[in-house]
Amino acid sequence: MFHVKLPGHDAIARQADEHLVTHRVKLPRKVVERPIRQVVKRLAMALFVLAATAFIVWVDRDGYNDNAGDGVDFLDSLYYATVTLSTTGYGDITPVSDAARLTNIFVITPLRVLFLIILVGTTLEVLTERTREEWRLNRWRAALRDHTVVVGFGTKGRSAVQTVCATGLKKEQVVVVDPSAKAVDAATAEGYAGVIGDATRSDVLMRAEVHKARQIIIATQRDDTAVLVTLTARQLNRQAKIVAAVREEENAPLLKQSGADAVITSASAAGRLLGLSVLSPSAGMVMEDLIQQGSGLDIVERPVVKAEVGKGVRETDDLVVSVVRGHRVLGYDDPAIGKLQLTDRLITIVRVTPGTRVTPHSRPLPQD
Repeated sequence: MFHVKLPGHDAIARQADEHLVTHRVKLPRKVVERPIRQVVKRLAMALFVLAATAFIVWVDRDGYNDNAGDGVDFLDSLYYATVTLSTTGYGDITPVSDAARLTNIFVITPLRVLFLIILVGTTLEVLTERTREEWRLNRWRAALRDHTVVVGFGTKGRSAVQTVCATGLKKEQVVVVDPSAKAVDAATAEGYAGVIGDATRSDVLMRAEVHKARQIIIATQRDDTAVLVTLTARQLNRQAKIVAAVREEENAPLLKQSGADAVITSASAAGRLLGLSVLSPSAGMVMEDLIQQGSGLDIVERPVVKAEVGKGVRETDDLVVSVVRGHRVLGYDDPAIGKLQLTDRLITIVRVTPGTRVTPHSRPLPQD
């Protein structure tokens, strides 16, 4: 069983989703009132229309005839308004004067229509909402491509998606997959699309449009789950860049054999950062600053520009720490680098100042 959701949703549809947790998609929308408040408001509106109609009839009571032979008092006016608005129409009280008949045509009939709309408004709203949601879902699927799929929205997944979004990725280009409904609710609340389900199943990943994704981040809680997700994702998308996190370092080679382009050992990485901070708190702070995108020092990858071709690493304006040449990552002091080539990519450290944003493949850019 799985459930596809996109950020935000109508409260009525939300209530239905609690019982039907399959094949549903939610797209961003404003938070609306609770269902109880909506019902109370519609009930109040219906009572107001009823009271207004009764008052109009009572004011023009001389233009109505009661078959019982008595005059039309306020109770008769309320009775007439009730049977008229509900389209029951017993016919025991009828308008006889021209003024009363004109009032029925131009005032009471529109009020009757309004009354019926209020009564069936909830049903109409649900039907309209489903149609609108289906249209938005189809439009979303048609437009979604080259996006980022994040499997697991725990601490690692949330931090990963915040980092890539800090480099310029739009939230509309992120789809979160998690078996926990609460985790996906948290993701949709932050503006990301979400799929509730087991990411080891290909049909769940297909609903996240993983076959059209540019990059896939796997941040599951279990290493064996990460391996299965990687295998499934790589089978569905041969070109996507897959980055996975594992707890145990001994499982990293298995992730790479399964198709991951890069594997991060979360426990070891945290331990090394702790050890570095013990040896040098300042160095630990610098490393933390480097991996936290969007402020202070950022480490980014960018292409070599034409003006840098033929120059040495130290002759560039940026602080280069590595050069990516083909499938090799060369340190800045590696003699094999020689002169920079147009096909090289540079891993540099830049300072991010307020009013700039840094993309992972470019120099810092001014904010729009």
